[in-house]
Amino acid sequence: MSQNNQWNVGEKKRKGIKKGIEDAILVGLIHGNQTEEKVTEYLDELEFLAQTAGARTIKRITQKLPHPNRRTFVGSGKLQEILEYIESHESVTMVIFDDDLTGKQVGILEEELKVKIIDRSTLILDIFANRAQTAQAKAQVELAQMQYILPRLRGLWTHLERQRGGIGMRGPGETEIETDRRIVRDKISKLKARLQEIDKQNQTRRKNRGEMIRVALVGYTNVGKSTLMNILSKSEVFAEDKLFATLDTTVRKVVIERMPFLLSDTVGFIRKLPHHLVESFKSTLDEVKESDILLHVVDIAHPQYEDHVQTVNQTLTDLDCIEKPTLMVFNKLDLYRERYFDDFLDTPNKLRIEKELQENLKNKLDRDTIFISAKQKENINGLKEKMKGLIEVLYEKRYPYRAKYW
Repeated sequence: MSQNNQWNVGEKKRKGIKKGIEDAILVGLIHGNQTEEKVTEYLDELEFLAQTAGARTIKRITQKLPHPNRRTFVGSGKLQEILEYIESHESVTMVIFDDDLTGKQVGILEEELKVKIIDRSTLILDIFANRAQTAQAKAQVELAQMQYILPRLRGLWTHLERQRGGIGMRGPGETEIETDRRIVRDKISKLKARLQEIDKQNQTRRKNRGEMIRVALVGYTNVGKSTLMNILSKSEVFAEDKLFATLDTTVRKVVIERMPFLLSDTVGFIRKLPHHLVESFKSTLDEVKESDILLHVVDIAHPQYEDHVQTVNQTLTDLDCIEKPTLMVFNKLDLYRERYFDDFLDTPNKLRIEKELQENLKNKLDRDTIFISAKQKENINGLKEKMKGLIEVLYEKRYPYRAKYW
Protein backbone atom coordinates (compact mmCIF):
# COMPACT_ATOMS: atom_id res chain seq x y z
CA MET A 1 0.00 0.00 0.00
CA SER A 2 1.43 3.33 -1.05
CA GLN A 3 2.43 5.74 1.69
CA ASN A 4 1.05 8.68 -0.35
CA ASN A 5 -2.41 7.22 -0.42
CA GLN A 6 -4.94 9.79 -1.63
CA TRP A 7 -7.67 8.10 0.43
CA ASN A 8 -6.01 8.92 3.76
CA VAL A 9 -8.11 12.00 4.54
CA GLY A 10 -7.63 13.39 8.04
CA GLU A 11 -4.92 10.85 8.91
CA LYS A 12 -2.79 13.39 10.76
CA LYS A 13 -5.51 13.76 13.36
CA ARG A 14 -5.15 10.14 14.49
CA LYS A 15 -2.74 9.29 17.28
CA GLY A 16 -1.10 6.02 18.23
CA ILE A 17 2.18 4.16 18.46
CA LYS A 18 3.49 2.78 15.18
CA LYS A 19 4.09 -0.93 15.46
CA GLY A 20 6.56 -2.96 13.44
CA ILE A 21 5.35 -5.17 10.60
CA GLU A 22 4.88 -8.81 11.62
CA ASP A 23 5.22 -11.70 9.17
CA ALA A 24 2.31 -14.13 9.10
CA ILE A 25 1.13 -17.39 7.56
CA LEU A 26 -2.55 -17.63 6.58
CA VAL A 27 -4.36 -20.96 6.96
CA GLY A 28 -7.71 -21.81 5.35
CA LEU A 29 -9.70 -25.03 5.49
CA ILE A 30 -11.83 -26.30 2.61
CA HIS A 31 -14.63 -28.15 4.37
CA GLY A 32 -18.40 -28.57 4.28
CA ASN A 33 -19.96 -26.87 1.25
CA GLN A 34 -16.98 -24.58 0.69
CA THR A 35 -15.10 -24.69 -2.61
CA GLU A 36 -11.43 -23.98 -3.20
CA GLU A 37 -12.40 -20.80 -5.07
CA LYS A 38 -14.50 -19.57 -2.13
CA VAL A 39 -11.73 -20.26 0.39
CA THR A 40 -9.28 -18.35 -1.85
CA GLU A 41 -11.69 -15.36 -1.73
CA TYR A 42 -11.85 -15.60 2.07
CA LEU A 43 -8.05 -15.73 2.30
CA ASP A 44 -7.79 -12.65 0.03
CA GLU A 45 -9.98 -10.81 2.51
CA LEU A 46 -8.06 -12.26 5.48
CA GLU A 47 -4.82 -10.99 3.93
CA PHE A 48 -6.34 -7.50 3.63
CA LEU A 49 -7.44 -7.73 7.29
CA ALA A 50 -3.93 -8.78 8.29
CA GLN A 51 -2.46 -5.89 6.28
CA THR A 52 -4.87 -3.47 7.99
CA ALA A 53 -3.72 -4.79 11.38
CA GLY A 54 -0.06 -4.37 10.42
CA ALA A 55 0.96 -7.85 9.28
CA ARG A 56 2.62 -8.99 6.08
CA THR A 57 1.46 -12.29 4.61
CA ILE A 58 4.38 -14.38 3.37
CA LYS A 59 2.65 -17.75 2.92
CA ARG A 60 -0.85 -19.19 2.41
CA ILE A 61 -1.65 -22.78 3.34
CA THR A 62 -4.95 -24.55 2.61
CA GLN A 63 -6.18 -28.07 3.32
CA LYS A 64 -9.25 -30.02 2.28
CA LEU A 65 -10.88 -31.91 5.16
CA PRO A 66 -14.44 -33.19 5.80
CA HIS A 67 -14.42 -31.18 9.06
CA PRO A 68 -11.85 -29.34 11.21
CA ASN A 69 -9.61 -31.41 13.49
CA ARG A 70 -10.85 -31.04 17.09
CA ARG A 71 -7.35 -30.66 18.51
CA THR A 72 -5.32 -28.82 15.86
CA PHE A 73 -7.97 -27.60 13.33
CA VAL A 74 -5.78 -28.89 10.46
CA GLY A 75 -4.52 -32.46 9.99
CA SER A 76 -1.26 -33.68 11.54
CA GLY A 77 0.57 -33.72 8.19
CA LYS A 78 -0.45 -30.15 7.39
CA LEU A 79 0.53 -29.06 10.92
CA GLN A 80 3.99 -30.52 10.32
CA GLU A 81 4.18 -28.63 7.01
CA ILE A 82 3.35 -25.34 8.80
CA LEU A 83 5.96 -26.08 11.49
CA GLU A 84 8.68 -26.80 8.91
CA TYR A 85 7.90 -23.55 7.10
CA ILE A 86 8.10 -21.58 10.38
CA GLU A 87 11.43 -23.20 11.26
CA SER A 88 12.86 -22.28 7.85
CA HIS A 89 11.55 -18.70 8.01
CA GLU A 90 12.56 -17.11 11.32
CA SER A 91 10.69 -13.86 10.58
CA VAL A 92 7.29 -15.58 11.00
CA THR A 93 5.74 -14.50 14.30
CA MET A 94 2.16 -15.67 13.87
CA VAL A 95 -0.22 -18.02 12.09
CA ILE A 96 -3.66 -16.61 11.24
CA PHE A 97 -6.58 -19.01 10.77
CA ASP A 98 -9.60 -17.97 8.68
CA ASP A 99 -12.07 -19.61 11.09
CA ASP A 100 -12.66 -19.29 14.82
CA LEU A 101 -10.59 -21.58 17.05
CA THR A 102 -11.49 -22.98 20.44
CA GLY A 103 -9.35 -22.20 23.49
CA LYS A 104 -8.07 -25.78 23.45
CA GLN A 105 -7.03 -25.54 19.78
CA VAL A 106 -5.20 -22.25 20.40
CA GLY A 107 -3.29 -23.79 23.32
CA ILE A 108 -2.28 -26.91 21.39
CA LEU A 109 -1.29 -24.99 18.26
CA GLU A 110 0.85 -22.51 20.23
CA GLU A 111 2.54 -25.38 22.03
CA GLU A 112 3.28 -27.13 18.72
CA LEU A 113 4.25 -24.14 16.55
CA LYS A 114 5.82 -21.82 19.18
CA VAL A 115 4.33 -18.67 17.57
CA LYS A 116 1.21 -16.56 18.13
CA ILE A 117 -2.00 -18.19 16.93
CA ILE A 118 -4.67 -15.76 15.73
CA ASP A 119 -8.11 -16.56 14.33
CA ARG A 120 -10.33 -14.35 12.17
CA SER A 121 -12.35 -12.98 15.10
CA THR A 122 -9.22 -12.10 17.09
CA LEU A 123 -7.81 -10.27 14.07
CA ILE A 124 -11.01 -8.24 13.54
CA LEU A 125 -11.18 -7.43 17.26
CA ASP A 126 -7.56 -6.26 17.14
CA ILE A 127 -8.34 -3.88 14.28
CA PHE A 128 -11.40 -2.61 16.13
CA ALA A 129 -9.39 -2.12 19.35
CA ASN A 130 -6.76 -0.15 17.46
CA ARG A 131 -9.30 2.08 15.69
CA ALA A 132 -11.82 2.76 18.48
CA GLN A 133 -11.74 6.48 19.29
CA THR A 134 -14.84 7.36 21.33
CA ALA A 135 -15.90 6.03 24.74
CA GLN A 136 -18.76 4.15 23.07
CA ALA A 137 -16.57 2.41 20.49
CA LYS A 138 -13.97 1.50 23.12
CA ALA A 139 -16.65 0.03 25.40
CA GLN A 140 -18.18 -1.90 22.49
CA VAL A 141 -14.82 -3.37 21.49
CA GLU A 142 -13.93 -4.29 25.07
CA LEU A 143 -17.32 -5.97 25.51
CA ALA A 144 -16.78 -8.00 22.34
CA GLN A 145 -13.27 -8.94 23.53
CA MET A 146 -14.58 -10.07 26.91
CA GLN A 147 -17.38 -12.11 25.33
CA TYR A 148 -14.81 -13.71 23.05
CA ILE A 149 -12.36 -14.45 25.87
CA LEU A 150 -14.91 -15.90 28.31
CA PRO A 151 -15.28 -19.38 26.75
CA ARG A 152 -11.55 -19.46 25.90
CA LEU A 153 -10.01 -18.59 29.27
CA ARG A 154 -8.27 -21.92 29.69
CA GLY A 155 -6.75 -21.85 26.23
CA LEU A 156 -5.79 -18.19 26.32
CA TRP A 157 -4.02 -18.14 29.66
CA THR A 158 -0.91 -19.92 28.35
CA HIS A 159 -0.11 -17.14 25.87
CA LEU A 160 -1.46 -14.20 27.85
CA GLU A 161 1.14 -14.93 30.53
CA ARG A 162 3.92 -14.23 28.03
CA GLN A 163 3.01 -10.53 28.00
CA ARG A 164 3.66 -10.13 24.26
CA GLY A 165 2.49 -7.13 22.28
CA GLY A 166 1.50 -6.72 18.66
CA ILE A 167 -1.42 -8.03 16.63
CA GLY A 168 -4.02 -9.94 18.61
CA MET A 169 -2.48 -8.97 21.95
CA ARG A 170 -4.10 -5.54 22.42
CA GLY A 171 -6.96 -5.12 24.83
CA PRO A 172 -7.92 -6.33 28.29
CA GLY A 173 -5.97 -9.62 28.25
CA GLU A 174 -2.51 -8.17 28.68
CA THR A 175 -3.43 -6.20 31.83
CA GLU A 176 -5.77 -8.72 33.50
CA ILE A 177 -3.74 -11.90 33.62
CA GLU A 178 -5.39 -13.07 36.87
CA THR A 179 -8.91 -12.58 35.53
CA ASP A 180 -11.20 -15.55 36.13
CA ARG A 181 -14.65 -16.25 34.69
CA ARG A 182 -16.50 -14.46 37.49
CA ILE A 183 -14.50 -11.24 37.04
CA VAL A 184 -14.94 -11.38 33.25
CA ARG A 185 -18.72 -11.83 33.66
CA ASP A 186 -18.81 -8.87 36.08
CA LYS A 187 -16.88 -6.79 33.56
CA ILE A 188 -19.31 -7.81 30.79
CA SER A 189 -22.26 -6.72 32.97
CA LYS A 190 -20.63 -3.35 33.71
CA LEU A 191 -19.81 -2.75 30.04
CA LYS A 192 -23.38 -3.59 29.01
CA ALA A 193 -24.70 -1.14 31.62
CA ARG A 194 -22.25 1.51 30.40
CA LEU A 195 -23.34 0.99 26.79
CA GLN A 196 -27.01 1.25 27.79
CA GLU A 197 -26.21 4.58 29.47
CA ILE A 198 -24.41 5.83 26.33
CA ASP A 199 -27.27 4.55 24.18
CA LYS A 200 -29.78 6.59 26.22
CA GLN A 201 -27.62 9.68 25.73
CA ASN A 202 -27.50 8.98 21.98
CA GLN A 203 -31.29 8.55 21.85
CA THR A 204 -31.70 11.95 23.53
CA ARG A 205 -29.23 13.44 21.06
CA ARG A 206 -31.14 11.93 18.14
CA LYS A 207 -34.43 13.35 19.48
CA ASN A 208 -32.83 16.78 19.73
CA ARG A 209 -32.01 16.71 16.03
CA GLY A 210 -35.63 17.47 15.29
CA GLU A 211 -37.64 15.91 12.48
CA MET A 212 -35.16 16.23 9.66
CA ILE A 213 -34.96 13.37 7.17
CA ARG A 214 -32.11 10.99 8.03
CA VAL A 215 -29.96 9.34 5.37
CA ALA A 216 -27.50 6.57 6.33
CA LEU A 217 -24.53 5.37 4.31
CA VAL A 218 -24.31 1.59 4.54
CA GLY A 219 -22.18 -0.98 2.75
CA TYR A 220 -19.38 -3.49 2.92
CA THR A 221 -16.17 -2.33 4.55
CA ASN A 222 -13.78 -0.32 2.32
CA VAL A 223 -16.28 0.65 -0.39
CA GLY A 224 -15.71 4.41 -0.01
CA LYS A 225 -18.53 5.44 2.37
CA SER A 226 -16.36 7.87 4.35
CA THR A 227 -14.90 9.41 1.18
CA LEU A 228 -18.44 9.96 -0.11
CA MET A 229 -19.43 11.38 3.29
CA ASN A 230 -16.60 13.91 3.01
CA ILE A 231 -17.74 15.04 -0.45
CA LEU A 232 -21.44 15.34 0.40
CA SER A 233 -20.98 17.00 3.80
CA LYS A 234 -17.78 18.93 2.96
CA SER A 235 -16.23 17.63 6.18
CA GLU A 236 -13.12 15.62 7.05
CA VAL A 237 -14.24 12.20 8.21
CA PHE A 238 -11.28 9.82 8.45
CA ALA A 239 -11.05 7.72 5.28
CA GLU A 240 -8.37 5.38 3.99
CA ASP A 241 -7.99 2.34 1.76
CA LYS A 242 -8.12 -0.14 4.63
CA LEU A 243 -10.79 -2.25 6.28
CA PHE A 244 -12.85 -0.71 9.12
CA ALA A 245 -11.44 2.82 8.74
CA THR A 246 -14.71 4.01 10.32
CA LEU A 247 -15.89 2.58 13.65
CA ASP A 248 -17.70 5.54 15.18
CA THR A 249 -20.87 6.73 13.53
CA THR A 250 -20.48 10.28 12.23
CA VAL A 251 -23.55 12.46 11.61
CA ARG A 252 -23.48 15.68 9.59
CA LYS A 253 -26.15 18.14 8.50
CA VAL A 254 -26.18 18.44 4.70
CA VAL A 255 -28.15 20.82 2.48
CA ILE A 256 -28.94 20.09 -1.18
CA GLU A 257 -30.62 23.02 -2.93
CA ARG A 258 -31.95 24.50 0.33
CA MET A 259 -33.24 21.05 1.42
CA PRO A 260 -31.63 20.06 4.77
CA PHE A 261 -31.17 16.47 5.96
CA LEU A 262 -28.88 14.47 8.27
CA LEU A 263 -26.27 12.17 6.73
CA SER A 264 -24.60 9.44 8.81
CA ASP A 265 -21.57 7.28 8.08
CA THR A 266 -21.61 3.83 9.70
CA VAL A 267 -19.24 0.93 10.39
CA GLY A 268 -18.74 -1.30 7.34
CA PHE A 269 -20.04 -4.86 7.20
CA ILE A 270 -17.95 -7.93 6.39
CA ARG A 271 -18.43 -11.64 5.72
CA LYS A 272 -18.03 -14.01 8.67
CA LEU A 273 -18.28 -11.09 11.12
CA PRO A 274 -18.17 -12.50 14.69
CA HIS A 275 -21.66 -12.66 16.22
CA HIS A 276 -20.51 -11.10 19.51
CA LEU A 277 -19.12 -8.14 17.55
CA VAL A 278 -22.49 -7.57 15.84
CA GLU A 279 -24.18 -7.77 19.25
CA SER A 280 -21.73 -5.26 20.76
CA PHE A 281 -22.18 -2.78 17.91
CA LYS A 282 -25.98 -2.87 17.84
CA SER A 283 -26.20 0.57 19.44
CA THR A 284 -23.96 1.98 16.69
CA LEU A 285 -26.21 0.38 14.09
CA ASP A 286 -29.22 2.15 15.61
CA GLU A 287 -28.31 5.03 13.30
CA VAL A 288 -29.18 2.71 10.41
CA LYS A 289 -32.40 1.53 12.08
CA GLU A 290 -33.60 5.08 12.70
CA SER A 291 -32.73 6.38 9.24
CA ASP A 292 -35.39 7.20 6.64
CA ILE A 293 -33.29 6.49 3.53
CA LEU A 294 -30.31 4.19 2.93
CA LEU A 295 -27.48 4.84 0.49
CA HIS A 296 -26.11 1.34 -0.08
CA VAL A 297 -22.56 1.96 -1.34
CA VAL A 298 -20.95 -0.83 -3.40
CA ASP A 299 -17.41 -1.18 -4.75
CA ILE A 300 -18.27 -1.99 -8.39
CA ALA A 301 -14.58 -2.72 -9.15
CA HIS A 302 -14.36 -5.54 -6.59
CA PRO A 303 -14.54 -9.04 -8.14
CA GLN A 304 -16.93 -10.22 -5.38
CA TYR A 305 -19.15 -7.12 -5.21
CA GLU A 306 -22.30 -9.26 -5.64
CA ASP A 307 -21.36 -11.28 -2.52
CA HIS A 308 -20.77 -8.01 -0.69
CA VAL A 309 -24.26 -6.77 -1.64
CA GLN A 310 -25.70 -10.06 -0.33
CA THR A 311 -23.80 -9.75 2.97
CA VAL A 312 -25.02 -6.18 3.53
CA ASN A 313 -28.60 -7.08 2.57
CA GLN A 314 -28.54 -9.97 5.04
CA THR A 315 -27.34 -7.64 7.81
CA LEU A 316 -30.03 -5.09 6.88
CA THR A 317 -32.62 -7.91 6.99
CA ASP A 318 -31.40 -8.84 10.49
CA LEU A 319 -31.84 -5.20 11.51
CA ASP A 320 -35.35 -5.04 9.93
CA CYS A 321 -34.13 -2.28 7.59
CA ILE A 322 -34.26 -4.03 4.22
CA GLU A 323 -37.59 -2.40 3.26
CA LYS A 324 -36.37 1.18 3.74
CA PRO A 325 -36.14 3.38 0.59
CA THR A 326 -32.69 2.53 -0.77
CA LEU A 327 -30.46 3.96 -3.48
CA MET A 328 -27.72 1.60 -4.72
CA VAL A 329 -24.58 3.70 -5.20
CA PHE A 330 -21.97 1.82 -7.24
CA ASN A 331 -18.70 3.54 -6.38
CA LYS A 332 -15.11 3.31 -7.73
CA LEU A 333 -16.20 3.53 -11.38
CA ASP A 334 -12.71 4.86 -12.24
CA LEU A 335 -11.14 1.68 -10.83
CA TYR A 336 -13.71 -0.48 -12.67
CA ARG A 337 -12.69 1.06 -16.01
CA GLU A 338 -9.02 0.66 -15.17
CA ARG A 339 -9.45 -3.04 -14.37
CA TYR A 340 -11.99 -4.19 -16.94
CA PHE A 341 -11.90 -1.87 -19.97
CA ASP A 342 -9.52 -2.51 -22.86
CA ASP A 343 -7.26 0.43 -23.73
CA PHE A 344 -8.50 0.30 -27.32
CA LEU A 345 -12.20 0.53 -26.38
CA ASP A 346 -13.69 3.79 -27.62
CA THR A 347 -15.79 6.12 -25.44
CA PRO A 348 -19.22 5.33 -26.99
CA ASN A 349 -18.70 1.60 -26.34
CA LYS A 350 -17.53 2.27 -22.79
CA LEU A 351 -20.66 4.33 -22.11
CA ARG A 352 -22.85 1.62 -23.68
CA ILE A 353 -21.30 -1.10 -21.48
CA GLU A 354 -21.72 1.03 -18.34
CA LYS A 355 -25.36 1.80 -19.20
CA GLU A 356 -26.14 -1.89 -19.83
CA LEU A 357 -24.45 -2.88 -16.55
CA GLN A 358 -26.43 -0.25 -14.64
CA GLU A 359 -29.73 -1.38 -16.20
CA ASN A 360 -28.95 -5.05 -15.47
CA LEU A 361 -28.12 -4.28 -11.84
CA LYS A 362 -31.24 -2.13 -11.45
CA ASN A 363 -33.46 -4.98 -12.74
CA LYS A 364 -31.61 -7.67 -10.78
CA LEU A 365 -31.62 -5.81 -7.45
CA ASP A 366 -35.00 -4.12 -7.96
CA ARG A 367 -33.51 -0.87 -6.63
CA ASP A 368 -32.68 2.47 -8.19
CA THR A 369 -28.98 2.61 -9.05
CA ILE A 370 -26.31 5.16 -9.89
CA PHE A 371 -22.63 4.85 -10.89
CA ILE A 372 -20.11 7.26 -9.36
CA SER A 373 -16.44 7.71 -8.50
CA ALA A 374 -16.14 9.42 -5.11
CA LYS A 375 -12.36 9.64 -5.51
CA GLN A 376 -12.65 11.46 -8.87
CA LYS A 377 -15.90 13.24 -7.84
CA GLU A 378 -17.57 11.83 -10.96
CA ASN A 379 -21.38 11.98 -11.24
CA ILE A 380 -21.74 13.44 -7.73
CA ASN A 381 -24.32 15.93 -9.07
CA GLY A 382 -26.31 13.00 -10.48
CA LEU A 383 -26.19 11.34 -7.05
CA LYS A 384 -27.36 14.55 -5.37
CA GLU A 385 -30.30 14.77 -7.79
CA LYS A 386 -31.41 11.22 -6.98
CA MET A 387 -30.99 11.86 -3.24
CA LYS A 388 -32.98 15.09 -3.54
CA GLY A 389 -35.82 13.19 -5.25
CA LEU A 390 -35.98 10.56 -2.47
CA ILE A 391 -35.76 13.12 0.34
CA GLU A 392 -38.36 15.39 -1.29
CA VAL A 393 -40.92 12.55 -1.40
CA LEU A 394 -40.50 11.89 2.33
CA TYR A 395 -40.64 15.58 3.27
CA GLU A 396 -43.86 15.98 1.27
CA LYS A 397 -45.39 13.07 3.18
CA ARG A 398 -44.16 14.33 6.55
CA TYR A 399 -44.77 18.06 6.02
CA PRO A 400 -47.25 18.47 3.14
CA TYR A 401 -47.96 22.07 4.14
CA ARG A 402 -44.22 23.00 4.01
CA ALA A 403 -43.14 21.08 0.91
CA LYS A 404 -43.22 24.13 -1.36
CA TYR A 405 -40.52 25.83 0.77
CA TRP A 406 -37.87 23.20 0.16
